[in-house]
Amino acid sequence: MRSTKKNLFLKIEEFIENLNPATITKERKTVLQALIDFIQSKVTNNQEIRINFICTHNSRRSHLSQIWAQTLAFHFNINHVSCYSGGTEATVLFPMVIETLQNSGFEIKTISEGNNPIYSIKFAENEHPIIGFSKKLDDDFNPKSEFVAVLTCDSANEACPIVIGAEKRIPIMYEDPKAFDNTPQQAQKYQERSLQIATELYYVFAQLNS
Repeated sequence: MRSTKKNLFLKIEEFIENLNPATITKERKTVLQALIDFIQSKVTNNQEIRINFICTHNSRRSHLSQIWAQTLAFHFNINHVSCYSGGTEATVLFPMVIETLQNSGFEIKTISEGNNPIYSIKFAENEHPIIGFSKKLDDDFNPKSEFVAVLTCDSANEACPIVIGAEKRIPIMYEDPKAFDNTPQQAQKYQERSLQIATELYYVFAQLNS
């Protein structure tokens, strides 16, 4: 196991320590291998690692993936990692995602109100916050080249057979917790999806060799 940084917020560190990659199936590990291989090639060649997580609305799964990937790259001391997210259309970062992340220890502030609020999402005291808001995948906030596009939903995967500027596109799909919005199971299902994404990205970064 590679050395880890220990100045994540304590609640996030405890959350990560309780992740169990043994729950990941062989089939999912096969799906994740392409992302492991991409990141490993960049690490080996001491290159910048840019990952753009893409779903339809950039409201739920792509943000959870972006935030956990950035956090876990830091946890495993993988340098030069920049994580992004985008959608085939822009909507809003769904508030239940914010609540779910706060429950896991992230410190989140609203830095711009409106129909599409902008959030500052911190995982450690001395690190730059992740800036979270809904945007199209080709928004100026996102990289234009030298990145891997990770498609996190079926519809985005179908809508984007080619992602302009991407070195590689990798489908890693997750079920949408939106199906449980406005039900008694909502908070539980968002937490389950966040846990799944965090566990799988933990596995990804844990496989890397410096």
